[in-house]
Order: sequence, then C-alpha cells, then structure tokens
Amino acid sequence: MDALQTPIEYLKGVGPNRGQLLRSELGIHTYSDLLQLYPNRYIDRTRYYKINELQPSSAEVQLVGKLIHIKLVEQKRGKRLVATFVDETGQMELVWFQGHKFIKDQLQLNVPLVIFGKCSVFNGVYSMPHPEIELLKDHEQSLRSALQAVYPSTEKLANKGISNRVMHKLLQLLFLETQARFEETLPVALLDELKLIPKNAALFNIHFPKSTDALAKAQFRLKFEELFFIQLQLISKNLIRKQKIKGHPFAAVGHYFSTFFEQHLPFDLTNAQKRVLKEIRNDMGKPAQMNRLLQGDVGSGKTIVAFMSMLLAIDNGFQACLMAPTEILANQHFLGLGELAALLGIEIRLLTGSTKTAARKEIHEGLESGKLQIIVGTHALLEDKVQFAHLGLAIIDEQHRFGVAQRSKLWQKNEIPPHVLVMTATPIPRTLAMSLYGDLDISVIDELPPGRKPIQTVHRFDANRLKVWKFIKDEIAKGRQIYMVFPLIQESEKMDFKNLMEGYEAVSRDFPLPQYAVSIVHGQMKAAEKDSEMKRFAEGKTQIMVATTVIEVGVNVPNASVMIIESAERFGLSQLHQLRGRVGRGAEQSYCILMTAHQLSSDSKTRMETMCRTNDGFEIAEVDLKLRGPGDILGTQQSGVLQLRIADLVRDRDLLQIARHEAIKLLKEDPSLSLPQHQAVRKVYLELVKKKNIWNYIS
Repeated sequence: MDALQTPIEYLKGVGPNRGQLLRSELGIHTYSDLLQLYPNRYIDRTRYYKINELQPSSAEVQLVGKLIHIKLVEQKRGKRLVATFVDETGQMELVWFQGHKFIKDQLQLNVPLVIFGKCSVFNGVYSMPHPEIELLKDHEQSLRSALQAVYPSTEKLANKGISNRVMHKLLQLLFLETQARFEETLPVALLDELKLIPKNAALFNIHFPKSTDALAKAQFRLKFEELFFIQLQLISKNLIRKQKIKGHPFAAVGHYFSTFFEQHLPFDLTNAQKRVLKEIRNDMGKPAQMNRLLQGDVGSGKTIVAFMSMLLAIDNGFQACLMAPTEILANQHFLGLGELAALLGIEIRLLTGSTKTAARKEIHEGLESGKLQIIVGTHALLEDKVQFAHLGLAIIDEQHRFGVAQRSKLWQKNEIPPHVLVMTATPIPRTLAMSLYGDLDISVIDELPPGRKPIQTVHRFDANRLKVWKFIKDEIAKGRQIYMVFPLIQESEKMDFKNLMEGYEAVSRDFPLPQYAVSIVHGQMKAAEKDSEMKRFAEGKTQIMVATTVIEVGVNVPNASVMIIESAERFGLSQLHQLRGRVGRGAEQSYCILMTAHQLSSDSKTRMETMCRTNDGFEIAEVDLKLRGPGDILGTQQSGVLQLRIADLVRDRDLLQIARHEAIKLLKEDPSLSLPQHQAVRKVYLELVKKKNIWNYIS
C-alpha cells in the first residue's frame, strides 16, 4: 500500500484525538492530505533581534536571551502570568493569559532560549503575549529553514494546542517517516521543457524552503501540476465524448435556413455572429454530439444564432427545444422566437408550469407525432410525459441554474442524444471558462449589432439627487421610460422591503399623478400582479418602473432608456452589468445612473469606476474575478468546483494557459496514456477519476 494513504492518526505525535480534530477542521485524513496542506505564508526566521532594536509593529520577531523572573499578577478577571526576559541590551516581558499552571511548569530560569512572536508596547515596556519558546540547543538542531511556513488553522485547533509549531513538527515527522521519497508524477520530457524541479524537492521546499528562490521554484512546480491534471481531465473528457457519444450529422442546409437567411434576417449579422454560426454548423455536421457554450453579452444577438441553429435541425427532419430557468425568461424567448418562426410558418409552443391542461395535452401530442417543431419551456420540459419524436438540438439558457441530473433527463428522451448548445449572458472570464467549461467548446459573440449606441454610465452621490430627478423629468418629456432598481439582499427582507416602499413613496411624491404614473414590482407580489404591472409599463401606461432585481432577467422594453440603480454599492459587478443591459434596447441614447452613499469602500469605488469606464462584459467579468475570487462568481452550488490547494485562477492565469497547452499536446500524442513515459501521469489520472474529485457535475 502507498505509505501516503496511511490514516493520519498513525503518524507519530497525532493519535486518535488529534487525528479527529485534523479531519474535522482541515479535512486531513491521510499522510497525503497533510503533505498537501500548503502554507499560506512564510516568516523570515534568519534574523535574531536585540531588545533595543524592537519597533512597535505587527511583524513577528525572534530573540535570544533568558528568563530571570516569573510571577502571577492579579487582574480584573482572573490572573496573568508574567516572565521577565533579558538579553545583553535590555529587558522585556512575556505574558500569558491562559494555561498558567502548564506553562509555569515548562519555563526554566537562566537557560538560553529562543522566543518568537509579536511585540506590543505598554508604558515604554515591550511585551510579547503567548510567545513560542524553545531551548536554544533544540532550536539549533531542529529541521529548520530560513523561511518558516505558516499553515492554515482554525480557532478550535489553536484552543486544543495544535499550534503552527505543532503542524511544523508533524510535517518534520512525516518527512522523516517517509524518508521524503515521493513518486514523480510528471513525464521527464515535461520537467525538462518547463525546467520544473522534481516532485521530492518541490514538496520539501514548499514546507521547509532553503531560500526564497527555492520556494518560488517549488510553488511554480506544484501550481503547474495542479492545473495540468485539472486540464488533463477536462480535455480527455471532451475527447472521449467526441469519440463515444454519437450525434446526428446535420448534413443539409435546407429550405428553412436558406429562406430565413436570404429573405427574413431582421438585420445584417455581425462578423462575430457569422463566425459562431459557422462553428455551430461545423459541429452539427459531424456524427458526434455537439457540446458548445455560447457566450455573449446582453443584447449581442444570441437569439438569432439560436434560432438559425434550430432551423438547421428542422431542415434535417429533427425537432429543437430551448429550456430557460424561469417563466419570465421562457416567455421572453417564446415571444422573440415566435415572431421569427411565424415568418416561416414553423409551429412553436411554450410549455411552463402554468400551461393549462388542455394545451399541455396538445403539446405532448404534437411533440410525439413530430408535428411540433420547436418547443420553448422551463423545467416542465423535463417531465417524463414530455416525449419527442426526434429531438435533434437542445438549447439551454443560463445553464449554471440547472443541475446536471436535470439536464441529463433531456438526453435520455432520445436513443442518440441531441446536440447541445448552452447559452449564457454572464460573461465568464477566459481563465474561469477554461477551468469550468474546459470540456465544452466555447463560442463568443463579442460585438454588438450595428445601430446600438453604447449606454452612457455615470456615478452620482445621493447629494446630487435633485439634478438626477430633473434629468429624469427631461427624459420622460421626450417620451422615454425609466427603471429604478433597489437592492434586494435576502438577509433582511423587511429592511429591503421598507427601503423599496420608501423609495416608491418618494418617487410617487416627486412624480405625482396625473402627469406621471409609477409602476412597482417586487418579490412579495403575486405572479399575476407582477405581470399586469410589467404589462402596463411595457405598453407605456406608466413612465417609471420601481423594482427590486426581479427585472434583472426578462422584460424587454425598447422605449426604456434610463436605468437608475439605487445603493449601487450593494450590488456586485456582474449584477450591475446585467441590470444595465435592460436599457439600450432601442435606437435612442440610453443612460445608466449609479446612485451611492458618500462613504465607499475601495472595492465599491473600483466597481463604480469599472462600470463607468467600460461596457465590455468580459472586461467587467475579469475585474469581478479579481475582486471576488472564483467561488463567488458562480454561486455556491459551483464554488466547490474550485477549491484549489495551491494555484489561484486569477494570479496564475498564465500558468493555466501553459498547463492547458501541455495537456492538449500530451493527449494528442498519447490519448490513452499508454506510452511507458506517461505511466506516472496515467496513475495520478486514474486516481483522480476514481475519486471523482473533478467536477463531474459540471457538464
């Protein structure tokens, strides 16, 4: 058995109690887990300070000296233990607030010691609370490095005496017990090409770095390895899918596609749309299942591309479906696609939770007979009753809101699975896309249709409200409509509701009837009320729509040209960008006004500046990734995806590109990892697949 799979309690100095703590607090079950508990920072232990050199700062320092006096001091609550520490330049105090008896028994007077910790000054006297103490002779003998590692810890571990020093000791024992013999996991050719240090040296120097240079080399090697194996799994999954999962080859470009392209295109396609369509046509023409992610900003024209892909399926005698996460969104797709389908006499229906029984029956029959060519819907499409004659293309909108189990239900409705096109208006930074959707082929629509004027975004403080109100009145006088969005942060629904209602009342006072009419939409309204308010606004019966973020997805009102976002500092960047995309749908110049309080955190300032500087969703996504980190961007259900042990998707994006390139190269040369020089890689790969620790739930 591999020594590294030994349960952690068998390591000298651990035992059952500490083993249980390490398991529950840090997820350390085996030797291997401990080895991969990488430090989160390092302290320079090469320098020894003198007492007269100390400065009040938060840095940790170490000194050599001895104790000459120990006493217990009464204080308001309990006692504190105080020891006087001296060297040849002066004296200071060491203080303990807990564990007096145990510590007092350990302390020895007049022997050379090394102390380590943070200093504070009180009345001109330096003191060090709860220092680490070691006899000078032990200190000189221990396996020590110039840079001392600081490990992740928790309050519970600290309270139970598992300090950083204990973790250090455990790692020393682990290296001694295993004799630091760790198997190499990467091929020699790759090590040579990228000048990577061997696995043994990397692991030793990540825990006990000899120098900053040795540490940098160890980090580079281990980060590369982590990203390389992730990419290897994603890419091989994509290759296997292309070989194993058969698809329907749509060879014909027939009557529907050609007629629409030649006679009914509402506007000329942008170059980006043409490029993406070509990629989709290529994929669907092959006898393997297409699995493509289509990214495009709000308003970039994904709907036309989706519709033309559906026409390819219909031209080849197949049906197409589009699944959206909410009824509002499904309705909107249905209206948009319905207008286009009507031009060609194609039958299209909508199936959601609120579809009436009689209509449902008709839809089920139409799908089974093959008469119904396009169906748009929500999760309702996944019900067992919904059976297709031959489903050839499934389009999924905003896929991160669907679980995998749900999506696979669509595949099972056919013997040969349909081609899959996943659409998202949430621009995903390239770095993340490579890691999350590394097994999907990616298409990007990165230009807006002609005639769209970029939305002007400005940031205004609450103090300028009167000027903003005047601007709104001028816009309404020109016949435009206004959105006013209030934040909705679940923790305090009552508070948010109060803010929204106060905002609504203030707007109603400042924009009184009969000259102005104000709509309101929020989460506590019944669906029918919401719909009727939305409808009044869409028909132009009200000029201002006060809402919580329900309008983030959905409604398309070309006449609405101003988006006002209240307390904009309480929104994330991608949310601000999505909201802004609700205006700018018509030919008029549109505006987005971010209203905030005066006191802003530096992150909030960055968000406001980014929004005012650019309309490019991908650039915004990159900034968002830097500010929030990968876990948050995808929401909790996918954040487990990226618990990387050492690499960081934002800081190591260049390394990720290299790792992806090397993984592709290796799999091209040896798809089954059967060559002798790739056996080490194969072993790790099979372990990972067995553990299923890679995001089997992503695609």
